[in-house]
Order: sequence, then structure tokens, then C-alpha cells
Amino acid sequence: MSERQKHRGDEELVKELCMANGVSYDKIAQVGSNITSLEMFFSGFPRMVGLSFFPRLCRLTIVGQNIKHIEGLECCPLLQELWVVECHLTEISGLQNCLQLEKLYLYDNQICEIKNLELQTSLEVLWLNDNCITQIQGLNTLQNLKELNLADNDIEKIGHSLDPNVSLQNLNLSGNKINSFKELTLLARQPNLQELALKDPTSTPNPVCLLCNYATHVLYHVPGLQRLDTYDVSSKQVKDTAESTVMKKMMYYNMRVRTAQRNLAEARLRLMERKKTMLQLPEECIRTITQATKNLERELSKVPAVYLNNSQFYIMLQCFIQFSLIPCVPVGKRSVLSSIFRIEAWYEQESVQASNMMEYTVQFLLMELESVGNIRLEEGCPTDPWFTSCCDLLLARFSQSDFKVHNITGIKINRVIRIHNSALRLRFEDKLHTLLTSEKSATFSRNYRRWLEYLFYTADPEKNNEKEDILRIVEEGFKAAEQYKVCILLQFLFYNYTTTQHDKRPRFSKTHTVPECGPRRRQWFVFEHELVLPEYIIYFEYITGVTLTHSKLRSVSLNQYSQMIKYYSDFYVSEALNMEPVLKPQPTLLSLDDKILLNVARANVLSQITVLNLHGNSLSKIKEISRLTALRHLTISFNEFTCLDDISHMPNLEFLDASFNNIVTLEGLRALGQLKQLDVRWNKLTRAREDTAVLRKHTPALLKLDTRYNPWNRPKAVRITILGRLTTLTHLDDKMVAEEEAAEAVQVAAGCKINKASLLAHSRTNSERPRSLSQLSTAQLLCLLSPASWGLSQELDIYWTAKITTLNLDSQRIPKLINLNKLVNLRWASFNDNDISKVEGLDSCSKLEELSLNNNNISTLSGLPKLHCLNKLSVDGNKLSSLDASVLDQLPNLSFLSVENNCISSLHGIHRVRSLLELYIGNNQISTSQDIYYLKGLTNLIILDLYGNPLLEKLENYRIYVVFHLPSLKALDGIEVTEFKSAKNMYGGRLTSDMVTEKLGHSNYTDITYLALQSCSIRTVDLCPADLFCNLLSVNLDHNNLTSFSGIIYLPKIKALCLNYNHIESILPRQKNHLTNRQILYSKVQSSGYGQQGPPKGKGLEPLMGSLEVLYLSHNGISNMANLQLSRLTNLKALFLQGNEISHVEGLEGLQKLRELVLDRNRIKALANNSFVGQNLLLELHLAENRIRELNHLDPLTELRKLFLGKNKLQDITELDKLEVLPSLTELSIVGNPVSITSVCALNTIK
Repeated sequence: MSERQKHRGDEELVKELCMANGVSYDKIAQVGSNITSLEMFFSGFPRMVGLSFFPRLCRLTIVGQNIKHIEGLECCPLLQELWVVECHLTEISGLQNCLQLEKLYLYDNQICEIKNLELQTSLEVLWLNDNCITQIQGLNTLQNLKELNLADNDIEKIGHSLDPNVSLQNLNLSGNKINSFKELTLLARQPNLQELALKDPTSTPNPVCLLCNYATHVLYHVPGLQRLDTYDVSSKQVKDTAESTVMKKMMYYNMRVRTAQRNLAEARLRLMERKKTMLQLPEECIRTITQATKNLERELSKVPAVYLNNSQFYIMLQCFIQFSLIPCVPVGKRSVLSSIFRIEAWYEQESVQASNMMEYTVQFLLMELESVGNIRLEEGCPTDPWFTSCCDLLLARFSQSDFKVHNITGIKINRVIRIHNSALRLRFEDKLHTLLTSEKSATFSRNYRRWLEYLFYTADPEKNNEKEDILRIVEEGFKAAEQYKVCILLQFLFYNYTTTQHDKRPRFSKTHTVPECGPRRRQWFVFEHELVLPEYIIYFEYITGVTLTHSKLRSVSLNQYSQMIKYYSDFYVSEALNMEPVLKPQPTLLSLDDKILLNVARANVLSQITVLNLHGNSLSKIKEISRLTALRHLTISFNEFTCLDDISHMPNLEFLDASFNNIVTLEGLRALGQLKQLDVRWNKLTRAREDTAVLRKHTPALLKLDTRYNPWNRPKAVRITILGRLTTLTHLDDKMVAEEEAAEAVQVAAGCKINKASLLAHSRTNSERPRSLSQLSTAQLLCLLSPASWGLSQELDIYWTAKITTLNLDSQRIPKLINLNKLVNLRWASFNDNDISKVEGLDSCSKLEELSLNNNNISTLSGLPKLHCLNKLSVDGNKLSSLDASVLDQLPNLSFLSVENNCISSLHGIHRVRSLLELYIGNNQISTSQDIYYLKGLTNLIILDLYGNPLLEKLENYRIYVVFHLPSLKALDGIEVTEFKSAKNMYGGRLTSDMVTEKLGHSNYTDITYLALQSCSIRTVDLCPADLFCNLLSVNLDHNNLTSFSGIIYLPKIKALCLNYNHIESILPRQKNHLTNRQILYSKVQSSGYGQQGPPKGKGLEPLMGSLEVLYLSHNGISNMANLQLSRLTNLKALFLQGNEISHVEGLEGLQKLRELVLDRNRIKALANNSFVGQNLLLELHLAENRIRELNHLDPLTELRKLFLGKNKLQDITELDKLEVLPSLTELSIVGNPVSITSVCALNTIK
């Protein structure tokens, strides 16, 4: 097209533009500069031309045109709003001069990339929906952007691309491919976001919207939202519900993470115990060799040097050389020393493997949390059918011939994990459905499962990113084929569902076949990654034929290993020790005096002794040694010293060998100004910092120090701790100290104090906790995510410390909390893994909310009372022995408390923290059930961890017991609580000593003489041991649910027992016997005669409760007195049975001391001949309100003085004549009987 034709075409387009907007083309030159708005719809404007006529244009709308590029806006610098929609734009361009643009609408085009918007800093609205965009980018400079519409594109990730857009209020991402909750979490960085759309009704929802808990997750991370999709979420109730739900999830997963970490600690402990057992014999060999060597040194020290030319001494010297070389002499192929090294290497390898397994577990748990349960990792066990299937499949695919060259004979499966990823499964099923619906072959669609295959995958060993690769695949699935280099190595395996055919073209190419390899054992290339679904992870190890490698040590029994080491020890060490000449045993010294010192040193006066060898005795004290002021060389190895208090003020001492003792501290060393060499190997030193401080102060000339083989608390930090404080050392642990190492240690030691530099480096000024699901503490999280608040060269104002809200000083070797008094706004602080021994210096930090002091040396919580805002406190791994009630009483907002791995023996005081939700107190010394009662006042407690306390072993049915007494618990010891019903059945209504403590408020059982627990729903009594209640005389358990006396019968001194208004059936619990039909009939109708085979009830039974004198059993529904077995209460003097359903008076034969019997308000019709056969001492009998018509069989009651027969059915006056058999009767009551109407009756009776 010529230039003229193009110009003519442009002129036509301008005319069309003018016509559409009511502007005269002829006057465009005059009126164009006044036009501020233009519109062009649907056709007639294929190119953006003629806009130069409108220099003041503010709004331009172009819809439905065939425009490829934005152009012609160079002359429109005032443009504020631009619409180019439903056109065919392929890119964003031509806007470089539109610096005042505020609104830009480019939706429904073919734009693939967001770019060329750097200069549009005034932009507030941007619509790019319905394009081909795959990545959010190019928006960094748009800090005024308030509304962004990216709906209906191909975006999978949000990333951090929106972080600079802090003014964003409205965001629409509907119709994209976002499938991860982790991406939505990033929206928490938008502080002003109010409206968010991810499943707009006009678009297809993102895959993430189809997952569970989608809305809850979004509302938690973006609490400022007013509208989510089509819903109004502005109410506080909605936000609080989301917050509460997520917080509970975080608490639950925090518990599970801690459980995983505890399992790791236990695994390490087991490894350590095994290592100690395996090292016993090798170390004993070294100890024996060393002791013999030092014995020889001692003998040689006694001989003057001039005699060493003698041949005998030459032989001894040779023997000494042999001894000194023994640890290096090969024992077969391995020496004793190499056995130790091998065991140490095995221990390190196993520890690393256990740590890796724990890290995987923790990462899996965090993945579950961050995906709000849409990713779940299920640990397999042999009882799971899928577990067995996985193992069988792997074993079936293993070919020993392929690994023969590596001496691998098999594989051992250690762990199988099943992957449940809802997002990946939805994607897989959607892709598979698309494939099946597009497949022309109906047969394939029906039988597609035959084409599914299990594949194996392992991370690329060349990239060394196995862990990251596995975690990414579990969460996001496999990458596209072009990003992979497939390898066939088998270490960590994935089983993957996949398909092999689509449109009759193979989805997988067979690229390699191993010799003798079946069709299922091949290497595959995956070209459709969405059709690969990770389902299982298998951890396994190779079984090799090599004996006693590191990996083999775990399968060798301790007995086998011990026998092997013992054989080498007996053969080689014994042979060396028996070499000629054999040293004679020396007498063992238990104490010292001047004579012994002179004899050992072979000196005449103490002042002449310069060398003293006290090796191999049983000394624990050497007070006399301080008088040897000339002593230069001292050996006290192989003795029984626990401290070195006696070695002080020795100005000339240069060498001290205190190895192979029981020294626990170096605190006693004083004034050893010339000491140059110190050997404290094989002792029991644990605290490197404290012991190093002693040496620094009292041994300023020390050059060589050997501290090996001590049980240091933090063995990995011992060397740098010592070198940082003992700057004179040239050798440490038999290794030369390099200048670089010493300088580094000194630098580290210099940073161990809290000063200005450390505060600047490790503090932050954030005002809010990040909306993150991380299990890190707030201090750790903020210091990880946020940059340092101050630059190195930044000038600080006078109040800079008052701006600090966060402080993380973990692992800084801090010995003391100082210089914190100006941190008045500190809210989150962490001081883990230091050497702090006292909580102090925090009084000014009154706003502190979270405090972590794990792994220090703290023995008391004093120093916390002024932290009234504290809601989270962690003091794990310290030396606490108790919980100070006076301190906890000052922490009213504390909701989380962790004091694991301490020495706490009681929970007394914990009841003061009524706001507590989570309590972790595992691995302490809690041993009594009474401690559970201290927790009963914590009505908000939902997570409790007591794992590792003696209580778990001592308390029968521990878990059910705790669940019963703490009904609000949701989780106990890392396991969800589901035993409420069992707990209620077992412990409901059980009277125990703990219950007594709870009711009375004390546990001084021996002081209790009267116990009253009415209306407590008690069903059984279990006051064990009964000796604790040795002074209890009276018990009142009225209005409970007892069916027997239960454990009351064991109380030794009970005199009075009240059991009114219960359901007593017998003294002892009834035995559930299988009765015949005849016996059942007899129990219902005794006149039937059936079932009377046994002896009379209560006869011949052992007496019980010998001290009981008064018994109240009224209103118990008793119908059969014989079943009560009352005859066993042989010392009973008063029995009250009123208000029952008794019809026969029986079973009282053994109550020969009974003085008072009350049977009022029962159903007694008559008295039998054996009713009172043993009551010849009875003084008072109450039978009122029964149904008695006759007064027979009263003759055994010869001592009866009072008889009450009121309200019965006595009619015949002759019945009263039968009372003549009661010679001692002085009082009679028959009021309410028919016979009492006759006045003569009364007179006759009185006579």
C-alpha cells in the first residue's frame, strides 16, 4: 500500500471516529482540542489513528475492533482512562507518554505477558481478564493500584509479584489454574485487600476453590476482606470463626510436630544406650591398657635416670613402648580403637538418618497444616492392606542380579507413607476424564484401567536436592517432561498412577530395558505430567553381604558384638599385659600423711618434692598436697576424685594429670599460675562454660588441655567454647590450635553478651505477627521473614530501643539476660540454646507476649511476675524442679506453657493458670495421681502432654484416668482423646484418695477422722492403700449409687458407717453366677423349694470390719436381708434398715453384740423362728410401719427393753400376751394398730 493510500485510509478512519462521537470532521482542527472523551464500538476502527487531533483526551473507549497494537497515544498526555477490549491485542505497548493514566481496561484480548507498565505509576484500575497470561509480573511500580482483574487467564501461581502493590483493594483471579493454598497465603501481604474473587459466577472456579476449608484459609490469612467471591464476609463473627478454626488446627499440628521431635529424642536416646553398651568392652580395653601404661610410668618415675642403661630397665622401657602402641596395633583387621571409631561413625550415621526421618515427618505435617488438610500423609503399618501391597510390589520389582556387583542381596523396607493430595487427584481425574471422552475407541474408554501402570521415581542424585524434590512432588506433583532427567536409581520411591495411551499415540516411550527385564521393569519418560499421580513414598535400605559395615551394626546383636570384642581383647590385650617383666601389685592408698608423701616421692623433706605420682589408688581427698609448694609434676589418675578442691595455691605446679576419675566440676582449682598442661580425660564433666571460666581465672599460663571422653551437655560446642576463653592454649584434646580457629572462637565469645550490636542484628520492629501457619515462634518467624530494622551505617535516634518489638537471640551462648531494660515495647522474645541460669532483666518488658527460654540452665521461674501480658511461655530442657505458684499467679493471660525435659516432680501451682489451653510437661518426674487433680481447675485445657513421666507407668489405666478427670481434653500425649465413654464407665462414681484430696483440699489422710461425701454419685470405693486412712472412724456416703460396701471393708478403724439412700445389695459386690432355671425360680418364689442346695447365706463366712459398731442402711431398696451378709459384721451394735422393702427378718445370726435394730417402714408380715436367734443382748427393736399381725418368736430377746410396733396390723389382743417372753421390756409402742383402740388393752399391757 502506498503512502498516499495509507493516508487516505487513515483519513477515512478519522472520519468514522468523528461520526461515531458526533464531531464534525471539517471542524476537527478547531474543536478537537476541546474533546476529552471518545468511544468506538464494534467496527470501523482497525487502527488507532487520528488521536493527535485530541490533545486533551482524558477517556478513550475502543470495543470490538481488530486492533493488534496500541498506538497513536503520544499526543494524549492527559489520558486518564483507556478501554481497548474485545480486540486482538497481543501485547501491552504504546503507553509510555500516558503518565496520568488511572484506569486501563484491556480485557478479552490475546495478551500473553504483563509488561511496559513501569511508567504508569498513577494507575489505580487494571483489567486484564480473559487473556492468555500465565504469570503475574510487571506490576512492581504500580503502588497506587487499587483494582486488578486477571480473571480467565492461565495463571497457576501468585508468587510475590503483588507484594509491591500495597494499595490493592480489589483482586479478581477467577477462572485461572491456582490449585495451592500456599499461593493464597501470599495474599496476606496485601494489607488493604477488601474484595477477592477466585470463583466468580461468570468464570470457572480455580481448582483451589474446590478443596475443603478454602474460605476459612483465605479469611484467616486476609482478615481485612469484606467480600469473598459473592459472599459478604465483613461480620466479626465470620472472622472470629475462621480465626478460631485455624488456631485449633495450629495447636493440633504443633502437638504432632512436638510428638515427632520427641520421638526423635527417644530414638537418639536408644541409639546412645546401644552405643554405650557397644563401647563398654572397647573402652574397658583402653582403660586397662592406659592403666597399665601409667603403672609402668609410675615405676619408671621411681628409678634415677642413670640406671636406665641397665638391660632390665631397657626391657621395661620396651614394654612401655609396646603398651603405648597397643591402641594402634591391628586386632585382626581392626584394632580396638578402630572399633570405637566404627561405632561412633555408626552412631552418627544412624542419628543423621533418624533426624532426616523426623525432618520429613515435620515437613509432611506442616504441609498438611498449610494445605488445611487437603494434603494428608498417612503412615502405613503392616496391618494395612495397602502397606503389604506396596511392599510386595517393590520386592517383586527388585532383581538381585542387577545389584550383584555391589554385593547387595536384598532390600529392607523401613517405612511406607500414603499420599492423599486432593488437588492433584482432582487434576488427574479431570485430565483422565478429558482423555477418555476424546478417545474414539469405546473399548479403550471402558477398559482404561488396564492401561494404568505403577512407575518408580527417585530424585536426581547429581542435583543433591532429594528432600526438596520429594516435598515439591508431594505438594505440586511432577513437572513437565522437558524439565526432567529421568533416572532409575532406587532409594526413595514414588508409586504413580499414569496412563499409556491417548489418541492412539504412546504417552510414554520405553527408553531402556535392563537385561532379563520384564515389561514392567523399564525406564519410562513421562510426557503428560498431569497424568502422573504420586501415591506412595517408600523408605528402604539395601541388605549387603559385607560383615559389620555401619549399616550392618544395627542388625548385629549386642551379645554377638560383645563376644567378638571380648575375643580380640582377651587375645591381644591380655597377651600384651602379660609381657615380661610383670609388675608387682602396689598397695592402694586410701589417705595421705607426711610420711606417706615422703615415701611415695622418695624424698627427705616435703619442700624437696617436685614430682609426685599418686596413680592407681583410691584417693578422694588430698588436703596435704597444698603444702608441697615446690611441686611441679602431679599425677592423680585412676583414683576416686569428684572435684579438685584440694589442688590450689600451688605456684610451681606445671603438669597435672587427673584423668580417669569421677570429677564433675573444676570449680575447686585455685591459684595455679604456672600450670601449663592439664589432663582431665575420662571424667564426668558436663558444663564447659563454667569449667572454662575457672581455668581462665586460675590457670593463666595453660598451654595444653585434654578434655576428651567427658559427657558434656553440648559436645559440639565444647571446643569453640574453650578456645574462646582460654586464649593461651596451643593444644586442645591432643590437637594443635590453629590461629584461624582461635581467632574465630574469640570472636564468637565476644558476641556472647547482649549489647548494642547484638540488639541491632537480632531485633525487629514489626507491630503484628505474620499471618503464617509456621510452627516457629513469633520471634523466630519475624526475624526470618523480615529484614533487619537498622542498617550498619544508619544513624540511630535516642529512642531506638523503644521501637523493638521482636528479639531473637537463639544459640548466641548468652550467659545472662542484661541490657533489656529499655525494650519497653518488646512483645516477642526467644533466647533458646544459651547458657542462661536465671530469668532476670525482663521487668521493663511488661508488654511481652511470647517468651522462649528452651535449653538453658534455668532452675526457677522467678523473674516473670511482672509479665502480665505473657500468653506463651516455653522453658523446655532446663533444670526446673517445681512450678512456682506465686509466679504463675501473676500470669493471668498465659494460654501456652511448655516445660518439657526438666526435673519437675509436682504440678502443684499449675491450677493458678486458669487461662491455660496447652500444657506440655513431658519427660519430668511427675509420679502421683494427685497431680492430675491440680489440673482439674483448668477448665480451658484442651492439650496435655505428660509423656515420659513416671506417672504413666505407676498409674493403672493412666490414660483413661486422666481423660475422666479432665473432660475438656481434646488430645493427650500427642494422641486424640476418644476414651470418654470408657473413662466414664471405669472411673465414674469412684471414690479414691485423689477424690478425697479434691473434696477436702488436702492430702493429710492420717488426720482424717470423719469423712462426709453425700450426693457425689459414688458407685465404688477404692481408698487404697487403706493404711493411709488409719484414723478414719466415721464415714457418711448418703445419697450415692453404691451397691455394696466396696472398698470400705478394708478401712481398719471404721466405727460408724452411713449408707442411707444408696442401692446396697450386699456387703461385698455380688458375684455374677450362671443360675439354672430352677434356681431362678427359687429366687423369685422361695416356696417352690427349688435351689436350696447351698448352706444358709452368711453362715461360715469370714468376719469383716471388726471395728464397725453403727451401720445405717435406710432407703436402699433392700428386699433380702440374707443377701446382705450382715452376720459378718460381728461387732455391730446398732443397725438401721428403715425404709426398705424387707419382708423377712433373717441373716442376723452373727450379730450377737447387737443392741439396737431399726426395721421401720418395711414389708414385714411375720417373724420367723430364726429371726432373732442370736440377739439375746438386743435392747431396742423398731418394727413400726410394717404389716405384722402376729408377735411370735420373740423369746430370744431376753434383754429387750424397748419395742416399737406402731402402725402395724395387730388386731387380736391375745397377741400382746405373747410379749410375756420379754422379761426386761420397759417400753412398748403399738400406736396406730387396730388393737390399740381398746383401752383395756393398754391397761393390761401396762400391768
